[in-house]
Amino acid sequence: MDGFISQIQQYSTKDGPGVRSTVVAVGCPLNCLWCAYPELIGDAAKFLYHPRRCVACGACVAQAGGSSVDSEDGFEESSVICFYDAYEMVGEPISDKKLASDLLRDKVFYDQSGGGVTFSGGDPVLQAEFFFEVAMRLKDADVHVALDTSGHFPWEKLVPLVSACDLILFDLKFLSRVLHRRYTGVDNQLILENAMKIAYSGKPMIIRMILVPGVNDSYTEISGRLAFVKSLGSLVKLDIIKYKKLEVGKYASLEMIELMDGTEECSDEFAEHVLEMATSIGLNASIVS
Repeated sequence: MDGFISQIQQYSTKDGPGVRSTVVAVGCPLNCLWCAYPELIGDAAKFLYHPRRCVACGACVAQAGGSSVDSEDGFEESSVICFYDAYEMVGEPISDKKLASDLLRDKVFYDQSGGGVTFSGGDPVLQAEFFFEVAMRLKDADVHVALDTSGHFPWEKLVPLVSACDLILFDLKFLSRVLHRRYTGVDNQLILENAMKIAYSGKPMIIRMILVPGVNDSYTEISGRLAFVKSLGSLVKLDIIKYKKLEVGKYASLEMIELMDGTEECSDEFAEHVLEMATSIGLNASIVS
């Protein structure tokens, strides 16, 4: 079975316990305005153009038959012909057997550190059947597997992959349904219901709560999300994530408008304040960068 991934981030320490390999899957059902990986939105390969790398050598134009490179086919050809990597294709197919084999090369690091593999993205659940097969191969080799998901899927699609993994990293961006629709493009009722189902199943969870100034940092929103996390039970840990400004030029390279341009980064002081709020109600919480 083939899947579609962007990259494998080796030696990660932010996507679960120990040293991990994080598989970045292409595709996401949400369209968060602050997304740091807009090239992963949707379910197909995208092409990034890096104008600072271009030296106007003309190779791409010659490859395109003397016309400007302004189509997806042209970009795909140019990503091969460009000698300066001005064009970059995000996403490549890979078989479940090949991916598992590549990941198992670092098993010694997983074993020594108590780490493993994390499926992230994007959202791996868009390719649930593929990642289920990879998880089974990894579990046969006694590798700890974590799933990082938005949770915006029918339970029937989500549950097989959740069951195959040892730990679930679950994003909780808003409690308000109105705000969630405004800033991510989808309702969050399904997300909240799935969070409760996963927690009540006894599966260990890490809830990831991002703080975006002027977007989801009101007292009502923060206290509501903390209360919701508290209701999920003692197996749940909370990671507080500070919003950081996006990589300069990434949206431009995709010919997309950066709608969060001008939004300030979350301060250390505010994150510490939210951490105090969380610990005061008995949550196991920490700030992650």
